Amino acid sequence: MNIHLQQDRTSSRSWFKGCSIAICWLAAMALSTLAGSVPNIILIMTDDQGYQDLGCYGSPNIQTPHLDQLAKEGMRFTDFYSGNSVCSPSRAALLTGCYPTRVHIPGVLFPKDTTGLHPNEITLAEMLKSAGYATTCIGKWHLGHHPDFLPTRQGFDHYFGIPYSNDMTIDQSAPLAEKVLWREGMTREKMLAEKPRKNWVPLMRDEEVVEYPCDQATLTQRYTQEAVSFIQAHQEKPFFLYLPHTMPHIPLAATPSFRGRSKGGFYGDTIEELDAGVGQILEALKRWKLEEKTLVIYTSDNGPWNLKNGHGGSAIPLRGYKFQTYEGGMRVPCIMRWPGVIPEGATCSEIIASIDLLPTLAGLAKVDLPHDRVIDGVDVFSMMRGQRVVPPRDHYFYYRGRKLEAMRKGPWKLRLAKEVELYHLGRDLSETTNLAEQELERVRSMQEAMGAFDKALRGSARPAGSL
Repeated sequence: MNIHLQQDRTSSRSWFKGCSIAICWLAAMALSTLAGSVPNIILIMTDDQGYQDLGCYGSPNIQTPHLDQLAKEGMRFTDFYSGNSVCSPSRAALLTGCYPTRVHIPGVLFPKDTTGLHPNEITLAEMLKSAGYATTCIGKWHLGHHPDFLPTRQGFDHYFGIPYSNDMTIDQSAPLAEKVLWREGMTREKMLAEKPRKNWVPLMRDEEVVEYPCDQATLTQRYTQEAVSFIQAHQEKPFFLYLPHTMPHIPLAATPSFRGRSKGGFYGDTIEELDAGVGQILEALKRWKLEEKTLVIYTSDNGPWNLKNGHGGSAIPLRGYKFQTYEGGMRVPCIMRWPGVIPEGATCSEIIASIDLLPTLAGLAKVDLPHDRVIDGVDVFSMMRGQRVVPPRDHYFYYRGRKLEAMRKGPWKLRLAKEVELYHLGRDLSETTNLAEQELERVRSMQEAMGAFDKALRGSARPAGSL
C-alpha cells in the first residue's frame, strides 16, 4: 500500500513536472512564434470622427457593434493623440512618425497647391515594403495630389481614392485615365472649360482620375470592397492595408440602405456604415484564417467639426473640436486587436500618439528606423501587449499650424493661445478649471520645455516637397 502510494505520488509529481515542462515549452514556442512572426497590418483611419462617436467610447445614439466587438477582443486606448487637429498634418504625422511641423506639412493642402510630402521622406509604407509587404492605400490621401506626391510614389503599390478632402474641387491639370466615368453630365471638355465646383472631387486609381465627379454616396462601400479584395489577393504574404476613409468629413454621404437609419442623424448614418465596413473586413480575415496573423488598428485623423446641424460629431467629455488644441481637437478614439498578442478587453490610458505607429510597426516588421533623421515617435508595443513597464513617454506636444500651442506632461496640460491655460486632465478632463495662477512654477517649467523642444525641432526640420 505504502509502495503504491509512493508510486502514485511519484507518478503525480512526474505528471505535474511534465505539465510544467509542457506549459513552459508552449509559452516559449508562443514567444518564439511572436518573435519570428511578421503580422499583416490593417490601419483604418476615419476623417473628423469625434472621441465619443463609438459605442465603446460612450456614444448614446450611434450603434457600432463591430467596433465594440473589436474593442472587446483587443485594446481600447483612452489617451491616444492625433498628430494635428486638421487633415494633412495629421496624415503626415502618422506616415512619417514625426510632428507634422518637422516635415513642413503644418496645414491643409488644397487643389491649387503645388506642394506635398517630400519624396525623400521615409513613410511607414516604404519601411514595410522594404520588409516584403504588399502595400495599398484606399481612401483619402491629402499629402499632395500631383504625381510626385501620390501614394504610389510614397511606398504604396496601388492607390484608390480621393486625393484630398471631399469638400474641395478638381485640379484641372490632373492626369485622366483613358476611360473616365463622367457623371452629372460632365465631359472632358466641360471639366477643362468650366470653373471647378465645390464638393465635386475626382476619384483616382493609382495616378489617374477614373471618375468625375465622384459618387460620394458609395465611397465607404467601395473602399470596403477594395479592401476585402486586397486581403483576398494577398493571403499568402504579409500585407499593409492603409484605409483612410473619406467619411465623416463633410459633405456627409452614405448609401441608401444606411440613410436615416441611425438615431445619431446623418452623421450617425455615416459612422454606422463605416462600422459595417469594418465588420466586412473582420469577416474577411476570419474567412481566410488571417485573424491571428493580423494587427487591426482603428482611429481618427482628428476631432469633429463644431456643427449644429447634425452633421458634426461629438468629443464629449472632452473640450473643443477640430482646428483646436483642446483635447477634443486632438484626442481621438483608437482600438487595436491582434489575437494572442494584444490582451482581450484591455484599456490603455498611457499617452500614445499616431506618431508612435511608424516606429512600433517598423519594429514588428523587423525594419530598422532611419538614422539620418529625427523620428519623434516611440515604440509602444509593450503598451499594446499590456505589459507593466515604464511608459516610453510622459509628454506630448500639440502644434497648431507652425505654432507649438500646448504641451501635456503626465496629467498636466499647458496651453498658450489667447491666454495661459493650465489644466489637470486627471481631475478635469473637460479642461474647465484654469490652474495657471495657482501653479506658476509649473507653468514656467513647462513653457521652458516647450520653447526648448520647438527650437530643436525647427533646427532639424525638413522641407516639404515642391514642384
